[in-house]
Amino acid sequence: MKKRFSYVLFSLLVIFGGIYFFQCKEGNTDINTQKKNPDKTIENRYYRQIVYSFVSSAENSSTDYEEQYSYMEDIQDGRGYTAGIIGFTSGTGDLLEVVKEYQKIKPADNILVKYLSPLEAVEGSDSHEGLGAAFEEDWEKVGQTKEMMQAQDNIVDKIYLYPAIKFAEEDGLGLLGQYIYYDALVVHGPGEDPDSFNGIRKEALKVSKSPSQKGKEAEYLKAFLKTRTKIMVKEEAHQDLSRINFQEQLINQDNFELDLPIHWEMYGDEFRLSEQDIN
Repeated sequence: MKKRFSYVLFSLLVIFGGIYFFQCKEGNTDINTQKKNPDKTIENRYYRQIVYSFVSSAENSSTDYEEQYSYMEDIQDGRGYTAGIIGFTSGTGDLLEVVKEYQKIKPADNILVKYLSPLEAVEGSDSHEGLGAAFEEDWEKVGQTKEMMQAQDNIVDKIYLYPAIKFAEEDGLGLLGQYIYYDALVVHGPGEDPDSFNGIRKEALKVSKSPSQKGKEAEYLKAFLKTRTKIMVKEEAHQDLSRINFQEQLINQDNFELDLPIHWEMYGDEFRLSEQDIN
């Protein structure tokens, strides 16, 4: 009798274990597990929202990044107009790339097309020549349209997000490293000079081994941030090291997976991001 009971119990365990296995395989697990893509990159919508919120807290003093597409002002940092979801600028030329992308998406009735030539002319300066109040008004008109939002997202991916993932994977970094690289690309640009992202990365790799070189992730990321700090303090607009401090906070908390909730301070403002804030 005991043997028969044991056999039945074993059979039931096998059956239900198999059902559970195939449910998991098909993705029928808890909703919080479903939200996190196994590929673990910030391209995934779940992690993209987290990283966009972090950057928006620095660029726009708000984690509501979806409301920032129509943003534009001259913040007097020597880069001319700062605009959009990550602070594209007329001085560095990525704002021009956004308007070009918008023209591709919306070639007809594009009220921004007339600003292409002026944007090309002011690249490398803080000039508003050919732009001014008219440009600001037209940008605000189209800023929250699906075409402009798509144009900005495309340029973010092309110039900043995809390169951040690529270099982070080369260096053996996870989600936190991808965010740290992305933020550095947004602020410093993807150039090769010492003050740009690639220059900062090369210098950091000279003083610390990345995980792909058998180094420790925390030590390498701290070396990267230390190198970046030297570049940040050269500019008056970046004397406040809130971005660096927050990223060091995540390293010290061993939050390499960007697990929520997360509390942080950015330029004197307090922020909190939880699962309920991610849709």
